[in-house]
Amino acid sequence: MKKFFSLLMILLLQLTILAACSTTKTPTETPVDSTPITLTMEELAKFDGMNGNKAYIAIEGKIYDVTDIEPWKDGKHNGYTAGKDLTNEIKTVSPHGMTPIEKLTPIGAIKN
Repeated sequence: MKKFFSLLMILLLQLTILAACSTTKTPTETPVDSTPITLTMEELAKFDGMNGNKAYIAIEGKIYDVTDIEPWKDGKHNGYTAGKDLTNEIKTVSPHGMTPIEKLTPIGAIKN
């Protein structure tokens, strides 16, 4: 019985070590930790929500992940597409303004 528990503990330790391994973050991946990302506008454009890409938008220099927000399905919402700075559109055109954005946590910022 002791041998069984020893083997079980070794297996659990190995699984924990494997789970702790992380991959290198590239500009085309969503951050898996809480480290904010910084992207240029050119890099942001890759996150358009199409062809399996994540959908990011920038508002007032902050980047938001809208990938899993239903109105942004496939990176499109009311004629706008993800991968862009939509500050002007949200503030001057959108009927809801900043209200939905204020509920989101920024994942990063635009590089100047």
